[in-house]
Amino acid sequence: MVCVLGVLVLLLLVNGPAPVRTSYPIWWSLAVGHQYSSLASQPILCSSIPGLVPKQLRFCRNYVEIMPSVAQGVKIGIQECQHQFRGRRWNCTTVNDNLAIFGPVLDRATRESAFVHAIASAGVAFAVTRACAEGSATICGCDNRRKGPPGEGWKWGGCSEDVDFGNMVSREFADARENRPDARSAMNRHNNEAGRTSIADHMYLKCKCHGLSGSCEVKTCWWSQPDFRVIGDYMKDKYDSASEMVVEKHRESRGWVETLRPRFTYFKPPTETDLVYYETSPNFCEPNPETGSFGTRDRACNLTSHGIDGCDLLCCGRGHNTRTEARKEKCHCIFHWCCYVSCQECTRIYDVHTCK
Repeated sequence: MVCVLGVLVLLLLVNGPAPVRTSYPIWWSLAVGHQYSSLASQPILCSSIPGLVPKQLRFCRNYVEIMPSVAQGVKIGIQECQHQFRGRRWNCTTVNDNLAIFGPVLDRATRESAFVHAIASAGVAFAVTRACAEGSATICGCDNRRKGPPGEGWKWGGCSEDVDFGNMVSREFADARENRPDARSAMNRHNNEAGRTSIADHMYLKCKCHGLSGSCEVKTCWWSQPDFRVIGDYMKDKYDSASEMVVEKHRESRGWVETLRPRFTYFKPPTETDLVYYETSPNFCEPNPETGSFGTRDRACNLTSHGIDGCDLLCCGRGHNTRTEARKEKCHCIFHWCCYVSCQECTRIYDVHTCK
């Protein structure tokens, strides 16, 4: 017994601690659970939100009036994920009546985990920033620090959105559980910040014209966030070009610490806006409860596409079935002066292709 313990201690000293599988934040479920669907209209009991670590619980109690925006931010992040991956083998499917809303898919440090952390953190920052500008919370408001001198033909006005405050909320809440000295926490922190940085980098000057008959003699302008679809498209590009990392273990005064470095040194190292990962993704072709893959059987595919949404790739070489489907649609629409549109109803036949 002593010899076995000695060997274990020796292995620990040589190799460092074994990697620990930790599930991703189950507090994301507050965005999809039916019990939280009316957060904006009901008082929030922070202790009733599952999965909060003590720091998040304190944050919730201190900033309870912006928690509906946090929930909304996670929700729009998930919706954007499902839009961006709608034609891929993994399509950001959520699991009903389960706190682990993606199943075990995000337990691994894959590209998919990197994207979801980034888009959810960006969603929280986006929703909180927008709510502050709309006056939904009393603890925040417009950003009056970024005005500077006006431009030719326009002046500052409106309500510039305070993205710094939104990012602070996202950082304090979403990163609260990423304080471990392991590689997964380092990865999550990096990707969370990449998502938030994408919003600050896409802020733009939004203007409104003033003058007789829309002459736009003068414009008032303010800093605004872009449409969240812009952020989703940008982060999807970052997913496609994500940097693969390797885990390095070393000792510090506080014990073993894991850090990340690029696997391929001849590539440009990732910047703060890039996504990083260090585990390969499953192929998601077949159902696998261990990886959380639902497979692609019965998924609709695009027969004419040579991309990942095409029947060849999406169906993983298994082939596809084709059926005809009748759909009722509005047709032969006529505009009547003034002012309505009348349409007929037509039945059209479509070919629908699904994976075997």
